[in-house]
Amino acid sequence: MTKPRLIDRMPVVHQLRQSVGLQRGMLVAGLVLTGVFVVCAVFAPLLAPYGYAQLSGPDGNFGAQQPPSAAHLLGTTVGGYDVLSRVIWGAQTALMVVIVAIAMSVFVGILLGLVSGYLGGWVDRALVVVADAIYAFPTLLLAIVVAIAINNGQSGLWPGIMAAAASITVVFIPQYFRVVRAEVVRVKTEAFVESAKVIGASTPRIMFRHVLRNSTRTLPLIVTLNASEAIATLAALGFLGFGIQPTVAAEWGYDLNKSISDVAAGIWWTAVPPGLAIVLTVLGITLIGESLNDLADPRLRARRRAGSAKKTPTPADAVAASQPASREMMGEVE
Repeated sequence: MTKPRLIDRMPVVHQLRQSVGLQRGMLVAGLVLTGVFVVCAVFAPLLAPYGYAQLSGPDGNFGAQQPPSAAHLLGTTVGGYDVLSRVIWGAQTALMVVIVAIAMSVFVGILLGLVSGYLGGWVDRALVVVADAIYAFPTLLLAIVVAIAINNGQSGLWPGIMAAAASITVVFIPQYFRVVRAEVVRVKTEAFVESAKVIGASTPRIMFRHVLRNSTRTLPLIVTLNASEAIATLAALGFLGFGIQPTVAAEWGYDLNKSISDVAAGIWWTAVPPGLAIVLTVLGITLIGESLNDLADPRLRARRRAGSAKKTPTPADAVAASQPASREMMGEVE
């Protein structure tokens, strides 16, 4: 039996090798769309023809609501910004907010879920009540309230990103908390945890070394789905005017808000690119999350194994195929 190569054990490669048919197509499509989003975000200074707040070039001001041309491939906005540049720079803003929001949510949610599930008692009851109260609150309304409370009128890049990320984090923490807590409650009754207690391991060591390592297997699936939700929430905050200021960063939701009157006037190029960027990015990340969720389903894995077993020929089938049977053996008569 050959030992699997390191590249075959990498998460993306491993999932691609497991997937088949339509499921593989969905995963590949999601990876392509997400890859384009990440490339635009990382290399925005190189890909964008102009700055996100640039209003003029060598030939003077860009002009407002200019149609697509050689100088501006997607035209200009009502504020005089280049649409293509705003879309590319908006990918960078969205990626930074998603990374900060997911990192904060995962850290706080896992920590609270671990403490609540392992310790139990009144700590568990109090944290569950708080998490359920937050989870029951309308998501967007909660994000708006937190954004208003944190922003304090600051318009800097990182204060704006941190405010948007924090507002999204508050919404996501209960999701990680509930998933991790349920896994911790299950894992802490296993035999290896009892063995660690018997040999005198401390409570923090058991929690972080033994319980935590076996309670976070489903988190990658939640992260992918929450990343798409974070982009949609950020766009909604920007559309409602509670996002990042346009002079410090490009934001797709804000650009959509400013293009409402343009659509009524037949000026499509200010609304379609940012809206399409939101849809394709959310779709790509969602496809990855749904594909990973399907691949993690043991029933689907068993079904794929059964299908591959039927397709794999046995040695007897190979011998029979190499020696054609006579017409009499096949039951045919003259």
